[in-house]
Amino acid sequence: MKVVADIKIPYLTGVLEPFVDVVYLPGDQITKEHLMDADALLIRTRTKCNKELLNGTPVKFIATATIGFDHIDTEWCKQNGIFWTNAPGCNSGSVYQYMASVLVSLAHKHGLNFADRSLGVIGVGNVGKKIVKLGEWLGMRVLLNDPPRSRDNGSCGFVSLEGIIRECDIITCHVPLITDGPDKTYHLIDERILRKLHSNTILINSSRGEVVDNMALKTILAEKKITGAVLDVWENEPKIDPELLKLLDAVTPHIAGYSADGKANGTTMSVQALSKFFKLPLNRWFAENIPLPENNHFTIDCKGKTTQKVISEAILSTYHVMDDDARLRSSPSTFEKQRGNYPLRREFNAFCIRLENSNSEALKILAGLGFKIIL
Repeated sequence: MKVVADIKIPYLTGVLEPFVDVVYLPGDQITKEHLMDADALLIRTRTKCNKELLNGTPVKFIATATIGFDHIDTEWCKQNGIFWTNAPGCNSGSVYQYMASVLVSLAHKHGLNFADRSLGVIGVGNVGKKIVKLGEWLGMRVLLNDPPRSRDNGSCGFVSLEGIIRECDIITCHVPLITDGPDKTYHLIDERILRKLHSNTILINSSRGEVVDNMALKTILAEKKITGAVLDVWENEPKIDPELLKLLDAVTPHIAGYSADGKANGTTMSVQALSKFFKLPLNRWFAENIPLPENNHFTIDCKGKTTQKVISEAILSTYHVMDDDARLRSSPSTFEKQRGNYPLRREFNAFCIRLENSNSEALKILAGLGFKIIL
């Protein structure tokens, strides 16, 4: 059998070759011609799996090594006997770390005390649940909005979108892209919603670019109707709006989920799914030998520092979102190149931290965030 795979899927090279023929190609350059003798596709978000690409090919299996799957025409695949799968939750820890760095950076820029702030989480799936925990560990009041889960699990613990708008200082989106129906998320945050936000609101989107109306957001920010916004995902990627970019607090090239850990998880889930479908001996394969960061052991002297300051310093020692921000601002036209050549980032559990002159509160929070504590 033959598999066509995105060349940028990490830790994949050499794994399948003992059992199948593999052709590696850039994700946005995979064409129907490449699939005329292919049985399976392993992709990321840049390969649009639709009738145009797949009709008339023998492909019967698609795995995307990503949480999102809006690049797959799932209904067409179902009607034409093509099995597809994604990697739900694979990079939730990475987005968790990204959001921690964003919140710390926003607190520094705007002088925010987490204990005085409320966080609204829109979408409480694999990623959103972790962001809820993050907000709670940081000492924020956290409100949840997720209409489908509210219907399935009962409304207790959830608030309406209007409640999020009314109550929250920081609002963050973690929803899939749904283009129609009762749970439509396309332009969920549109001009009408944006104009209802309080002037002290900060909006964050690391889900899908089309969830937030970018033109409306640009207008709102230009009019200074809200305090600020952060975007990791954009409408019309990779051709992002340079005027909008200048108005944002932090900008990144769709890399919130790009930790080495998250990528390894996505590859693992895709390989295992392929193995089970085609009965290969890889059902228990895991991506291994993930590189460690250069400085994965560090010490923080807590003397004279607030707990928030200590936690912030620890978070930024693992990943500073403003490094990615600086790269994108300096060269927006290399959006895709920056994604394809993203530097190594490991999540909190890859780091060992020792606190000098510490307090029990800081130790408890850092352990809760996922750090390994050296006593």
